[in-house]
Amino acid sequence: MNFRYIGKTGLRVSPICMGTMTFGSQCDEKEAFKIMDKAYDAGVNFFDTAELYPVPPTKESSGLTEEMVGRWLRTKPRDSIILASKVAGAANGWFVPPIRHGYTAIDRFHIERAIEGSLKRLGTDYIDLYQMHWPDSVVPIEESLRAFDALVQSGKVRYIGTSNDTAYGTCKALMSSKYEKLTRFESIQNNFSLLNRRFLDELFVLAKNEQVSLLPYSPLAGGVLSGKYNQAQTGEGRFFEYIHSSNARQRVMAQRFMNDKTLLSTQKYLKIAHDAGLHPVTMAIAWSKQFDFVASTIIGATKVEQLDASLAAMDLVLSDEVLSACDKVHNETLYPMG
Repeated sequence: MNFRYIGKTGLRVSPICMGTMTFGSQCDEKEAFKIMDKAYDAGVNFFDTAELYPVPPTKESSGLTEEMVGRWLRTKPRDSIILASKVAGAANGWFVPPIRHGYTAIDRFHIERAIEGSLKRLGTDYIDLYQMHWPDSVVPIEESLRAFDALVQSGKVRYIGTSNDTAYGTCKALMSSKYEKLTRFESIQNNFSLLNRRFLDELFVLAKNEQVSLLPYSPLAGGVLSGKYNQAQTGEGRFFEYIHSSNARQRVMAQRFMNDKTLLSTQKYLKIAHDAGLHPVTMAIAWSKQFDFVASTIIGATKVEQLDASLAAMDLVLSDEVLSACDKVHNETLYPMG
């Protein structure tokens, strides 16, 4: 297996990371254990979670995923796993998290509260990669970084990263770390897929030059690239539910991922995969991890059998012909997710 390093760290990770956001909502603990066992046995050593999980987050369910991961973690040698988690982003952003009474911020108080809760739920005394789930537009990044740095100095966290961030925000954080002599962000976890290439507009230049690794999430564009939304108007899939939700944010998300442009592009990607003798899921995940600034692509599952196609991408390198065909689809319908 071609292991990779995250940023400038000693974190040597598998090219595929097991995401856990469905554990506790779309997937019960028994199935979650099967999924994590299968990924681990296949050589996946990198597992990603968050204090907010599972999704969609609720006051009652937040933290359930970490508890499940913690119980599973006790069945494995701790140092055989690179474990990542996240502190909930600021309530002044695009979403008010249903934890800490909806007052979350990326300040010392909330970072300390979050890490103590995560360590307890995960049943471990350290987290390998601790990430800011999304930025705080009010609290100065220097204050946030000082709080993260204190966690690293205490040994509770090995390295830190950001998520859902911009080129400006990431660059500002890196420069602040440099001049304030604080622990820097080594990774950025952003949405990146055949249907969402926005990272290639600006952020990839920063990632390559500053050696900050991308950890792509949603390489299947929320499952759209599997083709399941092209094949039916209703059925299994969260966007079938979200499109009729009373929650405005969920409806907007469904419309962004599942619209005429994304479905048209997906149909073309399905043909490329078929002609190349590849499962569309395998092709989509392989595409996302083929960039040199990507350390590990985060996959998800609600059933253990879904892992087969995802894990098949572990060591797969797509041909130039397949890559060119995918680029052609993108150029015909630019930014189908907006």
